[in-house]
Amino acid sequence: MQVLLKRTAVSMIALIMAMPLSAEAQTAKTLPQSQVQMQLSFAPLVKQTSGAVVNVYAERVVQRQSPFAGDPFFEQFFGQRMPNRTEKQSSLGSGVIVEANGTVITNNHVIDGADDIKIALSDGREFPCKVVLKDDRVDLAVLKIQSKNESFPILPLANSDAVEVGDLVLAIGNPFGVGQTVTSGIVSALARNQVKNEVGFFIQTDASINPGNSGGALVNMGGELIALNTAIFSQGGGSNGIGFAIPANLVKVFLAAADRGDKAFERPYIGASFEPVTSDVAEALGLDKVRGALVTKVVDGGPAAKAGLKPGEVITALNNIPVEHPDALGYRLTTAGLGATVTLTVLDSGKEHQATMTLAAAPESTPRDERVIEGNNPFAGATVANLSPRVADDLHMPPDSSGVVIESLKPNSPADRLGFAARDIVISINGVAINTTEVLEKTVTSKPSFWRVEIERDGQRIRQFFR
Repeated sequence: MQVLLKRTAVSMIALIMAMPLSAEAQTAKTLPQSQVQMQLSFAPLVKQTSGAVVNVYAERVVQRQSPFAGDPFFEQFFGQRMPNRTEKQSSLGSGVIVEANGTVITNNHVIDGADDIKIALSDGREFPCKVVLKDDRVDLAVLKIQSKNESFPILPLANSDAVEVGDLVLAIGNPFGVGQTVTSGIVSALARNQVKNEVGFFIQTDASINPGNSGGALVNMGGELIALNTAIFSQGGGSNGIGFAIPANLVKVFLAAADRGDKAFERPYIGASFEPVTSDVAEALGLDKVRGALVTKVVDGGPAAKAGLKPGEVITALNNIPVEHPDALGYRLTTAGLGATVTLTVLDSGKEHQATMTLAAAPESTPRDERVIEGNNPFAGATVANLSPRVADDLHMPPDSSGVVIESLKPNSPADRLGFAARDIVISINGVAINTTEVLEKTVTSKPSFWRVEIERDGQRIRQFFR
């Protein structure tokens, strides 16, 4: 009888352990309670997720100019017998398969400028791929593996807003090209903006990340992608336990744009400028923390103006999610997506109120009217355009910029040699105010004895004289 009871008790315990846990129990986060739990392995999680992490090989052809190019003496005697040489440069990074049809997400800097891109799976197979969408400002790129009727393993995307400091994570990638490598760590911080990126909002981790890990996966204990490994904070180039990853919620919005067939990734335009809240501002406004986005300028007729925002106000939350700094506000707006209506929590004179705003793309309120300047003048070789919020967004300029801007320069053209640069705003030429590309093109057809030019560069006025 005692034997039977013991067997029954053992069976019941085994049955209870085999039963699926409730959703609350499955998501509950607890510390290890015993030495046995401390010896548990990540191996099952690695087997579940590593097949979706790939190596990305990017190859570009660069031209090496002869050191004697342009030298009249050598060109007279050797002519073209010393042509410029071309050579191939290779770079290596990582990527994550996020759709079974072979859609891969990686960092833009991994494939930027590449002429040929290949994907290598963890099982050793290689495939060519094409770029579907890329954007240097958010440093993301979507690739498509070129294969027929093949289904690939994927990593599901997590809700990165649910990530907390202290969560266990795995970083999977190909550091230094040694092969797929897995490191472990925790989420060290959220909403970091120390990395140069237009959407300055990163998850920080102490999981070891090194060159070659870019575009690799940061995975939670549920086998989901919470972020894309992007950068490290290091003076020597190696891992110091400070790595930064792009949150999965931004990856989702970028993937949606690629799936729609968008040719470019558009961020919402709100028609306002912001600055971080300093300790002095926080004290003056009665904030208990130094956080939020201080409104410094509002464009007439823009979404911010229509929502009633005014300079001097502070945005402290978006859809009830705290806004730590202006970069965090930009991130929240971007992940909300075009067409969404958001609710802003605004602090004004010590009182909070709500403001609603519908997100839209930057408008081209003034026709771009691109023109390539030719002839014998200081601007020959420059491509110019009329500024609008859309053009300003394309060129990473303040949204309220106006006038005529230099979009690009033909290498070694007169405009290039004279030191003009992309994003220079042409204010006047020989006293003539330049407010459209048509006026600029007509003005440079004159043949004065000298040229007096005024431009604006990074907010500063510069006057130049040319003969």
